[in-house]
Amino acid sequence: MGLEEGARQIVRNCLNLQGHEKVLVVADTTRDAVGVALFEAASEAGGDPVLVMIKPRLRPHAEPPWHLGRMMEESDVILLATEKSMTHSRARRAANRAGARVVSLPGVTDEMLAEGALTADYLEIQQLMRKLERRVQGSRGLRVTSPAGTDLALEVRGRAWNTEDTGTCRRAGDMTTLPAGELFVVPVEARTEGRLVIDVSFHEPLGTPATVQVKDGVASKIQGAHGAVLEMNKGGKDGRILGKFGLGLNPKARASGPPMEAEKSLGTANFAFGDNTIYGGRISCGVRVSAVIREPSVEVDGQVLVERGRLAL
Repeated sequence: MGLEEGARQIVRNCLNLQGHEKVLVVADTTRDAVGVALFEAASEAGGDPVLVMIKPRLRPHAEPPWHLGRMMEESDVILLATEKSMTHSRARRAANRAGARVVSLPGVTDEMLAEGALTADYLEIQQLMRKLERRVQGSRGLRVTSPAGTDLALEVRGRAWNTEDTGTCRRAGDMTTLPAGELFVVPVEARTEGRLVIDVSFHEPLGTPATVQVKDGVASKIQGAHGAVLEMNKGGKDGRILGKFGLGLNPKARASGPPMEAEKSLGTANFAFGDNTIYGGRISCGVRVSAVIREPSVEVDGQVLVERGRLAL
């Protein structure tokens, strides 16, 4: 299957691209096929796009070439098909302030565009998010269980759920990161207790499940997933604090895909340890380690929201 379907979904469904808009596609040399697919989809929609190839950045959120920043500020729509995220670069923020709509696709792969998360209907995800928003806002506590053995209690009193990851980017100054489709919240630090059994990925895909005992919000004991432990320890004790909980809502996302895709997969839940300032939290340690589990059951203030991966709507 080619890349056309995912590229068309982004251009038409996510952006609702208009023929008069100035479109800039920025792609790493390692993402040239994705860049071309987005360029052709924008052209097919009636635009007159420009495709710019750049060297991959050495670290996440590094700035693009300075002269490219000027082009970004003069564009109506920007598509960033890059290996490392440019979502939090100064150039992206300046382009948004100038009125550009920006779609960032960090770590995008051909497979995600051909048959994975990027082929999803973003309007359907948006409608689903609005339904769930009414169920979770103002909630106080969560209980998360799974067939693998997870049994975790999280306090979210006073914390707002993020319901904006729908993949739609239709107003001047909007910005979205794709793939989209995650409902998430920052739990109250030091108030998570229980056992987390991770059976999909923990920093990297897992062959056998890993078990994390969480006490006072901190991963006090971890069995398995040696790579994840080493990464968490780089952040000291803060690297072991549970800083985020999310539910995947994207029916096209694959749990077996890259981390950015696995976290969005419908029927999974994800957890992040360490730095959560990017989500509006208070932990800043320079390390963030994500874990994904399958078939979660989630109770919100005692009411079932998800049962074995299926939404209870």
